[in-house]
Amino acid sequence: MDSDRPPYIRAMKLKRDEIASFKDYPFNIPALKKLYDLSFHAKVTYIVGENGMGKSTLLEAIAVASGFNPEGGSFNFNFSTRESHSDLESFIRIVKSGERPKDGFFLRAETFYNLATNIEELDKQGSGKRIIDSYGGKSLHEQSHGESFFSAFINRFSGNGMYILDEPEAALSPLRQLSMLARIDELVKQQSQFIIATHSPIVMAYPNAKILQLTADGIMELQLEETHHYTFMKQFFEDKDRMLYHLFNKD
Repeated sequence: MDSDRPPYIRAMKLKRDEIASFKDYPFNIPALKKLYDLSFHAKVTYIVGENGMGKSTLLEAIAVASGFNPEGGSFNFNFSTRESHSDLESFIRIVKSGERPKDGFFLRAETFYNLATNIEELDKQGSGKRIIDSYGGKSLHEQSHGESFFSAFINRFSGNGMYILDEPEAALSPLRQLSMLARIDELVKQQSQFIIATHSPIVMAYPNAKILQLTADGIMELQLEETHHYTFMKQFFEDKDRMLYHLFNKD
């Protein structure tokens, strides 16, 4: 993406004056209780944090408020397997630029099986070109979870797009995570923007990206090396035996 090209999504603002109580879910999540607004990088923004900090809840709300289906897919998908998402999207305002993406996708590991099933159901109806051809041509259910997830990412994303990914590393080996970074770079150079929720220090290693870490004290912008995920993994690999000793000898 050109350095002077604006992001498709500039920011999001929480409509705090419309929230009845911050004691109810999801507004009682510590990071969300202190949220007013977030701005996004024109290329890649990461949302990171420990389990329970609200990463996926926030990312899902951003995706739905941007026009995506809660369970994933492109702007055209509207299937629903189970209504389980929060109503947070009703309380945020997405600030867009004048640039409109030509492509878009919300890819989440948690509901990818449901997306694959919906694609097969739509193709069985036989109305027009097969959707699966845009995903590599092979049934996503006839591949391993990691293979099908990666195939969708490699084949379906076409550039000039707004792409929102929820924990993509859940289905990918470390090597495939590196391959994902390479593909992200290709798509960024094709004027795409990414917002990604992840636990993986590999996935969050895209150069000069914006990293927003959700904590009990709020949301802070950090460098990769300052995130909890990176420092923990670095400590583990540098002194694995000591960490395991204390883990297994708590008494």
